Amino acid sequence: GTANVIYSAWMTAPAAVAETVDGTSGLSTSINAPELSADILAKGTILVYMSFGGGTYTLPYTSTAGGSVNTITAISSVQKIKLFRFKHAADGTTVSLPTTLNWRYILIPGGKAAATAKTAKLDYSKMSYEEVFSRFNIQP
Repeated sequence: GTANVIYSAWMTAPAAVAETVDGTSGLSTSINAPELSADILAKGTILVYMSFGGGTYTLPYTSTAGGSVNTITAISSVQKIKLFRFKHAADGTTVSLPTTLNWRYILIPGGKAAATAKTAKLDYSKMSYEEVFSRFNIQP
């Protein structure tokens, strides 16, 4: 069912700042996710989407923007989702993380563990934006 699924409206994020995460240099910004609890972090599923240029993309998102292979990923913590963009080449430069990008998240609280492979938890990260929104009857 969709009763416990939480989703945000599309939003923008503040300007990104330089940051190093796990020894990787990049740019980061954060969006507020007030409903993102420790329980959801431990047992649930967190999906983050980015929208630009008429398309919607699931994070992590890898591209060759700026002429270099780079990835935008989401790092979740209680009530916050950090958006982090890093280049795959360790040359000390970064690719911008524009404030014109739009972000949206879906929080799916954990439920009872599946007893069989037939009823196993779906991997929503492998589903398209449209498939996830259709499954939970959410208006895009």
